[in-house]
Amino acid sequence: MSYRKQRGYRKCGGKYGKRRRSPRKTGVRLPAVIMGTVLILILCGRVILTGGIGEITGWSAEIQAVAADAMADAAPGQKDSRTKQAHQAKKEQEWNLLLVNPWNWVPENHEPELTYLRNGQAVDSRCYPELQQMIDDCRAAGFEPLICASYRTMEKQEALFEDKEANLIREGYPENEVEVEAAKVVAYPGTCEHQLGLALDIVDVSYQQLDTEQENTPVQQWLMKNSWKYGFVLRYPTDKSDITGIIYEPWHYRYVGKEAAAEMYENKLCLEEYLGIN
Repeated sequence: MSYRKQRGYRKCGGKYGKRRRSPRKTGVRLPAVIMGTVLILILCGRVILTGGIGEITGWSAEIQAVAADAMADAAPGQKDSRTKQAHQAKKEQEWNLLLVNPWNWVPENHEPELTYLRNGQAVDSRCYPELQQMIDDCRAAGFEPLICASYRTMEKQEALFEDKEANLIREGYPENEVEVEAAKVVAYPGTCEHQLGLALDIVDVSYQQLDTEQENTPVQQWLMKNSWKYGFVLRYPTDKSDITGIIYEPWHYRYVGKEAAAEMYENKLCLEEYLGIN
């Protein structure tokens, strides 16, 4: 289920959910333990027979080669699993695919190199060329996109969250409930994609409310069909809230790179699904 509920409309600004921690799975593969034990016994026997350790290096390389072939023949499924895990780990390490959501926090001391836009907004410099091209092409098509939110520091996100809490207290909410209530509208500091410098809230100049009606504006219609060509994806689709933990936001775009964006668009994947985390 989604960890946030939409409450009316909002001006360009905040949203999000609640931090959680996912349990890590650990374990030892029995076949690998058995194979390792056998190889150690073989190696020790060879050393004893030759009366020294002078041949360990050569035999170690030979044994490793034989073991690799044996493992490949005996457990092709395990080999595929290891390859898949390695590919997934590589994707997770790429700067453009860094995952931030209610369960995954912004890395400590994350400070991207920024390029500032004319209206004072800022983005990670590495995605700026594609962003500028996308906005230029959207305007050339006759539309008027407006970037109303982009990079935020931790201090900025904390200030937004505290301001929301203060407003709720003034409205009469009990102090022990305001944190949970505030997190339904403004991301808890440290779990906001805007802190990466890769996320943007883009609206139509003619309609600047952050609600579901935004999807019907000419700007959003164009962006939903074309943003992937520039490496951007609609981060929180309408049918993925149970995976992302975030409500449908037809204004929030995230840079993931052209290759990932094309695959996500073609297969209707959110970032968690693309990374194999859901």
